[in-house]
Amino acid sequence: MQIESPPVDRDTPKPQGERRGLVLVHTGNGKGKSTAAFGLALRAHGRGKAVKIYQFMKVPSARFGEHRLFEQLGIPIEGLGDGFSWKSRDLEHSAELARAGWARAEATIRAGEHFMVVLDEIMYPLRYGWVPLDAVLTALRERPPHVHVVLTGRGAPDELVALADTVTEMALVKHHFNAGVPAQRGIED
Repeated sequence: MQIESPPVDRDTPKPQGERRGLVLVHTGNGKGKSTAAFGLALRAHGRGKAVKIYQFMKVPSARFGEHRLFEQLGIPIEGLGDGFSWKSRDLEHSAELARAGWARAEATIRAGEHFMVVLDEIMYPLRYGWVPLDAVLTALRERPPHVHVVLTGRGAPDELVALADTVTEMALVKHHFNAGVPAQRGIED
């Protein structure tokens, strides 16, 4: 490791633009996309802001760690799907759930009652063609100016990346699954 001196330049200019709602995308093959979105949701909630989380691949009855905590904190989180596609017995039903879920999420975004709306794992239904990309892009462009939207999942479409204000691509460097270590309670769920 190379040791370096800490930065000391105090003359960095601050942005002078207006504060407004942002579109943030967490994508890439690395772990932590949803976790980062949940961190933003907690930060906003901690500031007294209204937050709503939609999970496109989780079932409505899911009871993972995030569901348990958000329920305790009063942050609404909704599963909109029936699990990941490789576990589905009926992909057309999965597609219908994604479309119905998008209609709910879009209505929430457009209503402007929430400071932040998280669309967790929306990239899957976008990539599968279950949710039309143009509809998502239009809703993001037309949302009330104070609404922040966080979208997560691998393979964010180029059009979404171009529209977003902030895009973070999580890179896979190493993953315990590849070493034969299974999913862990409290880490993956």
